[in-house]
Amino acid sequence: MTSLIKRASAQVRAFQRGEQAAQPSRGAARRTGRDEHESAVQHEGAPTLEAPRKARFAPVTFSEERGVRYLHFGTEWIQGAMRLKKPFDIELEYAQQMMAWLLFLAPPKRIVQLGLGAAALTKFCHRHFLHSHVEAVELNPAVIIAARSMFELPRDDRRLSVLQIDAWDFVHDPANHGTVGAMQIDLYDATARGPVLDSVAFYRACRACLGGAAVVAVNLFGDHPSFVRNMRHLRAAFDARVIALPEVHEGNRIVLAFSGPALSIDWNILTDRAKVIEKACGLSARKWVAALREASGAPRRDARDLAGGGHFVI
Repeated sequence: MTSLIKRASAQVRAFQRGEQAAQPSRGAARRTGRDEHESAVQHEGAPTLEAPRKARFAPVTFSEERGVRYLHFGTEWIQGAMRLKKPFDIELEYAQQMMAWLLFLAPPKRIVQLGLGAAALTKFCHRHFLHSHVEAVELNPAVIIAARSMFELPRDDRRLSVLQIDAWDFVHDPANHGTVGAMQIDLYDATARGPVLDSVAFYRACRACLGGAAVVAVNLFGDHPSFVRNMRHLRAAFDARVIALPEVHEGNRIVLAFSGPALSIDWNILTDRAKVIEKACGLSARKWVAALREASGAPRRDARDLAGGGHFVI
C-alpha cells in the first residue's frame, strides 16, 4: 500500500505561495447562486432542487511511480490510485478507511459513491458484495472514461451503474430517497481545498437518501478551514451522530455519519466484526476499531475488555 500523501503536501505549498486567499474568492464566484439558495433552504427547513452547477473541468492527467498509477486533475494533488498488479484492491489507506461502515452494516442492497475518482471504492464494492447494487455518481465524463480506460473499472452491468450527473441532483432526486444503505462521499475538484458540495442542505439531502439503519463516510481535509465547516454542517444534518476518525494520511480525515436507530455496541463485538472483514475483504479493519476508540475517547484495549470493556455509542 502506498504511503504517498493524497493532498496535504501540495496544499501546504499552495498556502505558502499565497494561493489560499485567492482560491476561496474563485470558489465564491463560482457558487454564489448555490450558496444563496442553500442558505434560504436551510431557513425553510426542506431542501429544494436548483439548477445544476456549470461544469468547469480541469484536465484529467496521470502519473506512475513504483507500480502505482495515480489520477490527477491537472495538478500535483492525487485524486486516486491503483496498484497495477492489484487493480481491484484499495491502494490508499484513507480510502480503505471509507469502508469502515462495514463495522456496523452488512453490505446493503444499494451502495452509492459520490465522486468516482480512480474508482477504487466502486470496483472494490462491485467485486466483493455480490448482492449489492453499486452506483457511482460523477459529473465529469473524462473521469468516467479514465476510470474505465486507465483504472480497470468494469462496464455497467446488473450490479454496477455509473451515472454522469451532478451529486447535488442525485441526492435531491426523490426517487433516491430512502433507498441507500451506505454512501461514500469524496467530492474534490482540482484545487482540493475541500469538498465542492458541503452545505447543510446538501448533507440533509444525503441523509434523505438513506433508508433505515445506514452510514455515510465522507473524506475531509483535516488541516484546512473547510474541515470545521463540514463537521458543523454534518452534525446539523445528522443530529450530531457524527464521528471524525484520526487522519491516516497527513490531511485526510474520514468522517462517519449515522442514520437510523441509536447504536450501543460492545467494543469486543466491533473487534470480532473487524476480524471477519479482514478475512473476507483483506482490509485492515481492526485499525478502524482502534481509530474509533481514539476518536470517541475510549480507553485503549486491555485485559479488562475481555470482560466487556465498554461500548461504542452514537
